[in-house]
Amino acid sequence: MTDQTPGPGTPDEPAAGLQPFLHDACVTLHAPSFTVSRPDGALRCGADGFYHGDRRALSRLEVSAGDVPLAWVGGGTEGADRASFRTVLRGVAESTPDPAVVLTRTRTTGPARLTETLRVVNSGRLPARVSLTVTAGTDLASMEQVKSGRRRPLRTAVAGDGELCWPESRAGADACTVRLAASAPGAQLDAALGQFRYDLKLAPGESWETELVCTVENTAGDLFPAPRDGAAVPWAAPGLHSRDGALDHWVRQAHADLRRLLLADPEAPDDLFLAAGAPWFATLFGRDSLWAARMLLPFGTELAGSTLRVLARRQGTAVDPRTEEQPGKILHEVRGAALTLPGDGGGPDVELPPLYYGTVDATPLWLCLLHDAWRWGLPAEQVEALLPHAEAALAWMRDFGDADGDGFLEYVDTTGRGLANQGWKDSGDSIRFRDGSFADAPVALCEVQAYAYEAALGGAALLRAFGRPGAEEWEEWAGRLKSRFREAFWVADEHGRYPAVALDGAKRPVDSLTSNLGHLLGTGLLDEKESALVVARLTGPDLDSGFGLRTISDRFPRYNPLGYHLGSVWPHDTAIAVHGLARAGFPGEAAQLAAGLVRAAASFDGRLPELFAGYGADESRHPAPYPASCRPQAWAAGAAALTVQSLLGLAADAPAGVLTVAAEVPEAFRPLRLSGVRVGGAPVGITVTADGTPEVTAPEGITVRTAPSRLG
Repeated sequence: MTDQTPGPGTPDEPAAGLQPFLHDACVTLHAPSFTVSRPDGALRCGADGFYHGDRRALSRLEVSAGDVPLAWVGGGTEGADRASFRTVLRGVAESTPDPAVVLTRTRTTGPARLTETLRVVNSGRLPARVSLTVTAGTDLASMEQVKSGRRRPLRTAVAGDGELCWPESRAGADACTVRLAASAPGAQLDAALGQFRYDLKLAPGESWETELVCTVENTAGDLFPAPRDGAAVPWAAPGLHSRDGALDHWVRQAHADLRRLLLADPEAPDDLFLAAGAPWFATLFGRDSLWAARMLLPFGTELAGSTLRVLARRQGTAVDPRTEEQPGKILHEVRGAALTLPGDGGGPDVELPPLYYGTVDATPLWLCLLHDAWRWGLPAEQVEALLPHAEAALAWMRDFGDADGDGFLEYVDTTGRGLANQGWKDSGDSIRFRDGSFADAPVALCEVQAYAYEAALGGAALLRAFGRPGAEEWEEWAGRLKSRFREAFWVADEHGRYPAVALDGAKRPVDSLTSNLGHLLGTGLLDEKESALVVARLTGPDLDSGFGLRTISDRFPRYNPLGYHLGSVWPHDTAIAVHGLARAGFPGEAAQLAAGLVRAAASFDGRLPELFAGYGADESRHPAPYPASCRPQAWAAGAAALTVQSLLGLAADAPAGVLTVAAEVPEAFRPLRLSGVRVGGAPVGITVTADGTPEVTAPEGITVRTAPSRLG
């Protein structure tokens, strides 16, 4: 191994120890592999690399032409797993000011395989001579090392027949070998520098091409492999055609990204789920996978069914303080090795075991998904097979989720090295009082009570429908939760009443105003007047940025538009609020938030990131990125499907053969036509005419109920 550690020689190379930025990265993926590069296609700094699993197989892949200046002139992603980049070789074979020689770099990312085709074309009138060099390298860094900004030295390659090879000599389950082969003959290989060199002579109109193929050989196999070749995508492709091209493009890009985020359960390879996102979270996360599957329910129940089974196989069965496992609990995340992350504010490092259960909301969300999937038509035999897991999840809410017996679900990190906050806003500084002080554990989050309320009622409906005991008990439990929530969570400021984001360990309401309120709407936890108060807060300019909901009001003393959970905008969070607004009977407000998401999606070329900055539409025509955000992220992509579902007011009762369409589509999106909807597996087509009238085509056996639009 030689010390070729790259230094901060370029403006986009972060200083050692800083998390790399991703806002200008080009990401192509086919889980469990993905490629992160500069906009010009080069892998050269920061988080750039070709990854397989949680290892960086290539950290450098650059093309140079001696002293010839290279000028990138365009390109980027094409779908999810492909990208192309064009670069002009300045001054080569030029007889006029027009460029003559262009390098095109075409990329395809596949499971454990990166393919790059380099093509040089001389379109000038003079012959061209080019000394082309491909420089490659790898540090075999773990994702933990990359994310923390810890640099590692590049390894020395071994030259073979037309290839460079980086074998990992150490023993271990994750030991791997990386190979990079070039198809064109005549390369001069330099193993010490990791280079292929070509001396090209191109006549006018002539071209040259080589294919670079990087493969990863892992001795242990994949923690979660890609779906089998030929495996069907577990939802129908949404076909959307509307008056707004940005909405249509968002849906198409989201579908492409979600397809390539699919992973398989090695214990049951036909069961697929969505990895949370690339690059940081390309694995199984309970909360993320459940929300993404729930968002896609109108397009089929197959993903929901398989996601439920994947998590049920790993449902907690014992009490283990080290991993925070408890009987009936649904996991937080799974990785191939323990994960260490820097602590917030100089505190102790966070150390998560490979199988970690530190989440308070995944268990009720699992129950919500099972109930909703049943309503959309998950086959009865699949639902029934999961009911023992549902009963265990319900029991967890009562026996472990409510550890102190006050009737609320709460969390506390008992290890001292796990996640201090265990809701979806799981950064260490996310749950604060209005004065900026931190909430002491155990913490009961407002949205988790809404999930638990839905889960209890949904669980009761399932138990009753399948002839199992306990339905009345859980209906009564939900009723008590609703009453206690009304008594304990509501606070007031100079603008009126609103629910606190949480209760702290002393049962004091944590009174900051947050986007979490959107998750309460439409769940049944609030009455009509309470919902109206929440809606007024969500749609105020301090939370609604014009591109989506800020995670916290910009009047909060610690508000930071680039704060991970203290001012940024998360698309999935806003989409959940849009859905809640539609369900609660506030179509105008739902349309307002939905339009903001569509504007944001257009600015990110249809691929909404995990989160972006909270700067408002009154400050800029385009949202500003959060520099270290994952893109794509499963629930950010799923937000497109949930937004369309919300605007169309789709709700299903497949056991009764009923589909409700209460379309409230804004005029800017009409006319609109949607295909791909499935109720109990049967296809449904929906059109909303220019005047807002819904027209639905459904097969025999499906009763369609429509409602007139109130938007006009």
